[in-house]
Amino acid sequence: MEKIQATNLRPGMVIMYNDEPHRVLTFQHRTPGKGNAVVQTKLRNLRTGLQTESRWMSTASTEKVNVTGREMEYLYHEAGGFVFMDSESYEQITLPDDMLEAEAPWLEENTKVVVQYVASEATGIDLPKIVEIEVTETPPAMRGATATASPKPATLANGVVIKVPQFVESGEMIRVDPGEQRYIERATK
Repeated sequence: MEKIQATNLRPGMVIMYNDEPHRVLTFQHRTPGKGNAVVQTKLRNLRTGLQTESRWMSTASTEKVNVTGREMEYLYHEAGGFVFMDSESYEQITLPDDMLEAEAPWLEENTKVVVQYVASEATGIDLPKIVEIEVTETPPAMRGATATASPKPATLANGVVIKVPQFVESGEMIRVDPGEQRYIERATK
């Protein structure tokens, strides 16, 4: 396993914490005006499913767990889980709802994802880096506002709210990074 500094943690990474594998759910690097910088994380234990909040000194390090991935296709949601199929072997697996809380709004049928494995156990998924989605609701542009200085909230077709530039309007298709829930650009027609 490779050592990684706390400031290099990112959502989706799998690390060892208290001798158990944990997935990083959220990450915030805080630098107060007085005192040392800290990293605030929310982690989920991959074996028990329990969430933990932890605070790290910015100089602290931990072990990054080796994760392998298999490309699979999301098929459908059934009671309690999401069903995926391996494109090569046609093997199907079901991942529980609580494992994919953050990724669930971005899953559409027939979406290709990478299912992550620690040893032989499925532990989560990697969404595509870019998703095209429709803006269903956003306030009109403010007069005189520049695109970079004042983003506005926009509700997407999947119900997720992100910040977009002032020129984006309701009904437009945009490209979004689902991992960071960040606007990238307008989708070309």
